[in-house]
Amino acid sequence: MIDTAPTEQAPLSEAEFRILSILAEVIIPASEEFDAPGAGDTAIVEAMVQDSGRRRPRLVAAISALESMAQDQHGCNFDELSTAQRDGVVDEFRTVRQREADMIAALTVQCYYRDDRVMRSLGMEPRPPHPLGYEVAQGDWSLLDPVRKKAAFFRNVE
Repeated sequence: MIDTAPTEQAPLSEAEFRILSILAEVIIPASEEFDAPGAGDTAIVEAMVQDSGRRRPRLVAAISALESMAQDQHGCNFDELSTAQRDGVVDEFRTVRQREADMIAALTVQCYYRDDRVMRSLGMEPRPPHPLGYEVAQGDWSLLDPVRKKAAFFRNVE
């Protein structure tokens, strides 16, 4: 039997947490116009760390790689870089370590849009979608007519 129980992961170090927070803020900055926090907000980053689960070792390795890139390019820690330097390091990270960058971006977006403050800033009630559901505007159902007219491409199992 496969053990699917969540395993306890070591917490991020203070430096790793700070780097992840800065990186998340680069991905989704705060908005005064919409009164929305940035993704680097402590509560959102804590949710990211919590949700990383089995990806935690990959997350820590990605943070370490980002820190190494900052050291190699500018001779200082990632959290000490200017905004322009930071953006350059992040751009290179996204190019060189695309899978890790995508993982962090997905984790960031996932946790950001689950935050109650963000949902309120979007004019949405911060609640699960079910059982109440959400009102969805009706579209043009005739757009599905070409699909309905196609022959079945599956095998009937009866």
